[in-house]
Amino acid sequence: MIRNGGQVVYETKGDTLVVRVGGEIDHHSAVAVRVGIDEKISAERPGRVLLELSRVDFMDSSGLGLIMGRYALVQKYGGNFAVLDPSVAVLKIIRLAGMERMITILKTKEKKDA
Repeated sequence: MIRNGGQVVYETKGDTLVVRVGGEIDHHSAVAVRVGIDEKISAERPGRVLLELSRVDFMDSSGLGLIMGRYALVQKYGGNFAVLDPSVAVLKIIRLAGMERMITILKTKEKKDA
């Protein structure tokens, strides 16, 4: 497991890359998070990427861009992408944007939806 400034944790399990993001995803933090994730995906070319967002307290439209961009990058390499255990705040924004029609949402934890 590799920690990146305490906000992003990468864990590789077989051909699956799990990226755990915590805190806030806004225009200030999204660029650094995006660059780190892209470098990891480009280097490892995993067959599956799970973006775990259960510890994200706040996300604005920059977070939507972060999700869609990683989805596109993984698709480009022929892999599968999913958002794993989004927090209530994240799920609400994903639903408002209509992204759940395109992006797979996986829930492994019991929690109330937005």
